[in-house]
Amino acid sequence: MMKESNGGVSDSVIRKVLISYFYVAIWIFLSFSVIVYNKYILDPKMYNWPFPISLTIIHMAFCSFLAFIAIHVFRFIELPSSMNGDLYVSSVVPIGALYSLSLWFSNSAYMYLSVSFIQMLKALMPVAVYSIGIMFKKETFNSSTMLNMLSISFGVAIAAYGEARFNVTGVSLQLAAVAFEATRLVLIQILLTSKGISLNPITSLYYVAPCCLAFLIVPWWFVEFPRLRSAASFQPDLVIFGTNSICAFALNLAVFLLVGKTSALTMNVAGVVKDWLLIAFSWSVIRDTITPLNLIGYGIAFLGVAFYNHAKLQALKVKEMQKKAQQQDEESGALLDGDKKSENQV
Repeated sequence: MMKESNGGVSDSVIRKVLISYFYVAIWIFLSFSVIVYNKYILDPKMYNWPFPISLTIIHMAFCSFLAFIAIHVFRFIELPSSMNGDLYVSSVVPIGALYSLSLWFSNSAYMYLSVSFIQMLKALMPVAVYSIGIMFKKETFNSSTMLNMLSISFGVAIAAYGEARFNVTGVSLQLAAVAFEATRLVLIQILLTSKGISLNPITSLYYVAPCCLAFLIVPWWFVEFPRLRSAASFQPDLVIFGTNSICAFALNLAVFLLVGKTSALTMNVAGVVKDWLLIAFSWSVIRDTITPLNLIGYGIAFLGVAFYNHAKLQALKVKEMQKKAQQQDEESGALLDGDKKSENQV
């Protein structure tokens, strides 16, 4: 018999809630750790290893290796049978190219901007996804939604205006990273989801990470390899780069657990909590300067993002209700057909 607490809530419900919070906490911790760790490695004032392409290549090589081991040695996950060479070239390769550019530019931004300001700029992601979705005809233009997008943009603009360490190069890199990531997310819907192909983070890494690695080799050879060769005296700390790569891989697993055990909306809400924690950490520990205009601007953008997530949730609820109503109509129709057949037989 199911036990109930004093408030009338069953133990199983409480257990599920606690497990959900546990997955959220793991994801926030790992996402937080990867961002701060990358900042520490790349920032000239900290570890001072200003090679963002090289760091991304290390991550992709490590993730490719572990994904290969997980699938072919331990056989934790089965590969989708629908994936073939033609589909890989037409769908995965463009996504891998965009992912490589997104990671390269976002990691490069850590050399010029504070962690807190980067999180504020990332609030533009819904704006970019919606705008690019309209361009690719995956989203329909809606005046109220566009007004919401403009409010988010306005808030980020205020935060940028009040930034104490504003750097044009860093802002350009982060905005480009947001644009490439948004395009990648839209193309995933067009090239994979619409074809019925669903990839979890392990199979995504298995297919995308080697492709991303191949694309990064070209700019690395011309941009960073000559500088690395001239800095041959530098001895990288294997503990730092090893643990950094493990955190990056673990973050992908945490995404799988969080979305699989809760929902994508839970991840969005957890992302907002993570952003505020990073801003607080950047101000209190790293000692980055955060101005009142920063907070006012990000507050406006935060409200816009929260309203956008709320609107998406309501739209999903309406869609789910319509789907259930359609199923009930179909079941009622089937019962009526069965009754008529029985009457005819009689």
